[in-house]
Amino acid sequence: MSQDAPTEKPLRNFYGRLRGKALKPSQKRYLDDLDALSPGAITWEDNPDRTPLDLNALFGGRPVWLEVGFGSGEHLVHQASENPDVGVIGAEPYINGVATLLGKLQKTPLDNVRVHAGDARDLMEVLPPESLDKAFLLYPDPWPKARHHRRRFVTPEHLEPLHRALKPGAEFRVATDIPDYVRQALEEVPRAGFVWLAERAQDWRAPWGNWLSTRYEQKALREGRVPHYLTFRRL
Repeated sequence: MSQDAPTEKPLRNFYGRLRGKALKPSQKRYLDDLDALSPGAITWEDNPDRTPLDLNALFGGRPVWLEVGFGSGEHLVHQASENPDVGVIGAEPYINGVATLLGKLQKTPLDNVRVHAGDARDLMEVLPPESLDKAFLLYPDPWPKARHHRRRFVTPEHLEPLHRALKPGAEFRVATDIPDYVRQALEEVPRAGFVWLAERAQDWRAPWGNWLSTRYEQKALREGRVPHYLTFRRL
């Protein structure tokens, strides 16, 4: 291969399906109008040279939070609505979830939301070091089979760039109903340069004060699974 050949995008596979059921016509319109619904939407194609993002230009100097895998976007919209003085970036490779979030933004326009419709690792490659004030990982794909555990987000491949992007002292919240995911998070996240803040059982049993229970959590509760709320601080 010629040395001048363009670098291909690496395969990203910590997530599951990229598309589920067929999109509604309205959802297709939302995706076509991504930049209008989320001005400054962050995409690989718009930044082939991987130039670091200018977060001041995107959010006017506001603190910046990141939600990794925002699902249908209800928690992201809640946080952005409750915290207008904060910029919120949501990363989600699952196109149906992106379309659902864009539908919410059509009904509730927010000037402090930016969407990355793709892998969070691509996004973290262009986030300036120590630029994020908070990050959320809420009900991530559990990858239950042991041979797939390397695809979980709580592995060095994902945690190291997240650590780089977070400011010292920044908070990293993890919610999951999978006991083995809790085990792996408590092993791997501290190794990546974080400290777990729990001092008593209630600290991981009770949700955060500004928590919005997502549809994934409601499903877990209906099926008898116990949510865990883990709070880490970046050293």
